[in-house]
Amino acid sequence: MKILQLIKEEVVPLSRKQNIVLFTIIACIFQFTLFYAPALAAEAVQNASAADFSQETLISNDSMVKDASMDAEAAKVSQPLAIQIASSSPVNLATSTSPELASSTIVTASSNPESLETVTRTTTVTITAYNSEVGQTDDSPCITANGFNVCKHGIEDTIAANFLPMGTKVKIPDLYGDRIFIVRDRMNKKHATRVDIWMKDRHSAIQFGVKTAKIQILK
Repeated sequence: MKILQLIKEEVVPLSRKQNIVLFTIIACIFQFTLFYAPALAAEAVQNASAADFSQETLISNDSMVKDASMDAEAAKVSQPLAIQIASSSPVNLATSTSPELASSTIVTASSNPESLETVTRTTTVTITAYNSEVGQTDDSPCITANGFNVCKHGIEDTIAANFLPMGTKVKIPDLYGDRIFIVRDRMNKKHATRVDIWMKDRHSAIQFGVKTAKIQILK
């Protein structure tokens, strides 16, 4: 009101009708400025906040992508390294933290019956060889004294011995290393302490001849 009065009295002398028009124009200008200025300011603040949030989101997404890429590269590097370590380092059952792994390894080791065999005594005997022929055995050359068919079995792990029970397991380390033979047959009664090895081939038995060697009787 003071501004209007100043304009009226000192700047431009106006008529009453002109004063009303001027007042209306000035009132509209003030009304527009005072009414829309807060709304425009709020909208500007909101737009700025949205822009900041969008920028932060982009930065966060970019960081996540970079982290994922770094993790993938680390996995590619660590995988062959882990395989190399696993292949070059034997498992220590005493310090292993996996009871399943220790258990499975123990079962695998104990599932081999030969690993549980122990030597009860060692003796030196005369060793010969024979074949499944009527002239060397009887009228059923493939069937041993305990009814085992050596011809069908086809593996040279059968021996004849009169001084050992049927089924006894024997090693002849000087001649056959760790191979295990099983007593399944008998010899002529005059050979009380001899061991006769069954062989598939007649020539191999003749070539073997007569030997003297230590045998290990297993439990």
